[in-house]
Amino acid sequence: MSIVVTGATGNLGRHVVEQLLEKVPAEQITAVVRDEAKAADLAARGVRLAVADYNAPETFDGLFAAGDKVLLVSGNEFDKGRVGQHKVVIDAAKAAGVALLAYTSALGSLSAALADDHKGTEAALLESGVPYTLLRNGWYNENYTEQLAPVLQTNAVTQAAGEGRVASAARADYAAAAVAVLTGEGHENTTYELSGDTAWSFAEYAAELSRQTGREIVYNAVSVDDFVGILTTHAGLPGPLAAILGGVEASIAKGELAGTSGDLSRLTGRPTTPIADSIAVALKG
Repeated sequence: MSIVVTGATGNLGRHVVEQLLEKVPAEQITAVVRDEAKAADLAARGVRLAVADYNAPETFDGLFAAGDKVLLVSGNEFDKGRVGQHKVVIDAAKAAGVALLAYTSALGSLSAALADDHKGTEAALLESGVPYTLLRNGWYNENYTEQLAPVLQTNAVTQAAGEGRVASAARADYAAAAVAVLTGEGHENTTYELSGDTAWSFAEYAAELSRQTGREIVYNAVSVDDFVGILTTHAGLPGPLAAILGGVEASIAKGELAGTSGDLSRLTGRPTTPIADSIAVALKG
């Protein structure tokens, strides 16, 4: 039996593999990657590598075995039909008779277009009959703390989320939840709504940045249209992706990412990482 992690060199997948290595022997872990060179360090530590691509179904033929536990990390190619990509993995998992397929989805409360592919994937997974765990991940602290350069340049946090709050947690927290499911028992056919223990507003985020930098950083609240314009004009994002992110801002304003179910800290057995801690790490880096 192997624990198989797709997208294993991505931001979340790598966290999962690193944490798995603390709990199970390396030979029990299979890291699915597109570029073997990016996982050379994992191979050197005894992790088995499998080269496969969501866009090439044949690369998943025979990759899984009966009894495997699989983590399907959602793809990030928004323009390539993510539900179809994910179905490639689901179909291969069904054919092999895996014991569990865990999928990194989006919070059930999220109505933005970003959630559409996740809902489509969840439907395909339930229809497949494969034993599943839905890891409905909330927002990552790093979604903001890894984007501090423009904030520090302008001394402003520019968002279109109004007074909405975000119950975020660190990527490592979400990875720990996945590891708990992959190495534990009794998670079959279960859905977890995963989010941070505490929700914060962007005014509070700007205040915390001010405190840690010693500079006056303000919250610059803009409209969704203006936010999308900033992303396309200044950040160089493609229009469709900028529109998706604008939709998330509208969802935050409506409170859709503010829920604190407690599932994440219960699964990991520890409190989630506060946004202040992630800010400190980012500023040191």
